[in-house]
Amino acid sequence: MNYRVFIIKYAEIGTKGKNRYVFEDTLCKRMRQRLKPLGNFNVKREYGRIFVIAESEEFDYDAVIDRLTRIFGVSGVCPVKVVEEPSVESISEALTEYIDSEYGEKSFSFKMHVRRNDKTFPLNSMEMDAKLGEVLLDAFSKDGLHVDVHNPKVKVEVEIRDKAYIYSKVIPGPGGLPVGTNGKAISLLSGGIDSPVATYMIAKRGVIMDAVYFNAPPYTSERAKEKVKKLGTIVSQYAGPIKLHIVNFIDIQLAIYDKCPHDELTIIMKRFMFRMAEDIAKMEDCQCIVTGESIGQVSSQTTQSLSVINEAVNDIPVFRPLIGMDKQEIIDISEKIDTYETSILPYEDCCTIFVAKHPVTKPTLEQIKKSEEKLAGVIEPLYEKALNEIEVVYLK
Repeated sequence: MNYRVFIIKYAEIGTKGKNRYVFEDTLCKRMRQRLKPLGNFNVKREYGRIFVIAESEEFDYDAVIDRLTRIFGVSGVCPVKVVEEPSVESISEALTEYIDSEYGEKSFSFKMHVRRNDKTFPLNSMEMDAKLGEVLLDAFSKDGLHVDVHNPKVKVEVEIRDKAYIYSKVIPGPGGLPVGTNGKAISLLSGGIDSPVATYMIAKRGVIMDAVYFNAPPYTSERAKEKVKKLGTIVSQYAGPIKLHIVNFIDIQLAIYDKCPHDELTIIMKRFMFRMAEDIAKMEDCQCIVTGESIGQVSSQTTQSLSVINEAVNDIPVFRPLIGMDKQEIIDISEKIDTYETSILPYEDCCTIFVAKHPVTKPTLEQIKKSEEKLAGVIEPLYEKALNEIEVVYLK
């Protein structure tokens, strides 16, 4: 069956009360943006539902489904059969055609569920449930179709509005809230597994994402930078366009390596990364910093280390959505969003090339600040130079 109309279901948006229209409008705008390259689509909202209608019969169905199911706020996409002039007879006929076309093997249990938004329709929802269930049993009980209202294999939905919409399949979406409804953040994006997942998870809460990548040529290759761009592009299919700030960080790292104790290198380096992320966040009107850290995963992610690193940020919060996850849980999400295979490519980032053999795991703020005093007069011009020479790339 060729489908040109899709009902878009959402979950959490439905709890927003009087502000729900704001979330619905933002979601519709995002869908229009994502579908525009695929043809002409009419995206409209009615109470409790959003409809996507292909204006032409010629379009890439699979591409449409792929894009719609990567939009935060969408909990499900339902391809629907439309009855233009709904009546008991026309809906009954269309429903029979739908089941016959959609299911080759009909030996399964089903349940009817009718929603009658048009209160002028002659039968109410319960009466239509009974009527349409009877229609399907008359047509297909000989093929094994039977009713199970408690645990059906197929739930057949009919919505009666100005038109009638018939569907039984819900293609899952990512859920969450539409991007653009909850401010803006900047994510520390590396080439690893964790940071793309963290970026995805905060974007899922409706947050517009910028990102910063700390580059260290010639110690990191051009392929490492391209890997990060690819990861950001994959995440942008869910999160929307991402403005990536590429910072040449190597001079700062070399100064830290030259002046500071080597077991403290990672802590001090990350403190400067967080300072720069905060400066970029302020320039870009971001309200928070996002990282992919998880307690205990590496030496710089002990509770003591995280506390010392956090102190480098003065005015905005740092969000760590992976903080309580183990590695396998993070990998599972990375595989789900298609970043895993790119993340494991063997191109190292700047965090891994200056790691000491025995890094400190329980740093104290007093000791770290004492070590940072050795950078006075050296680090400031390097920091300003790096901040002023940021390369910006738009990923989408």
